[in-house]
Amino acid sequence: MDAEKGTIIDADARFEGTLTGKDVRVLGRFKGDIDVKGRLVLGESSHVEAKVLAETAEIAGEFKGELVAEKLLLLEQARVSGTFDAKVLSVREGAKLDGMVNAGDAKRASAATNAAQAAPSGAAAG
Repeated sequence: MDAEKGTIIDADARFEGTLTGKDVRVLGRFKGDIDVKGRLVLGESSHVEAKVLAETAEIAGEFKGELVAEKLLLLEQARVSGTFDAKVLSVREGAKLDGMVNAGDAKRASAATNAAQAAPSGAAAG
């Protein structure tokens, strides 16, 4: 993701609300809803509690909530809990996952991300 073209919530930031955009990188704390038409990256220092729709999600930090994505990658440092629905799921050794997972069901993940893309978009970056 090109940092100049995406939304970044830095490591010292706290954000609560609805976040929409094309590419998003969260390094700090976030609580609310995230709707990303491109790539969502949750960095190692991130603490996110959210309902997420994204084409691609890459998690290295802490996540709690619901996540629907075409592709989901949990990196070594990831600590996630909740419900996860992804067409493609990759979990690196060391990641901690607690919750319900639906992986490989192309119909559910594709329908959810397609619905998210068709919804009207308003951007809130804070």
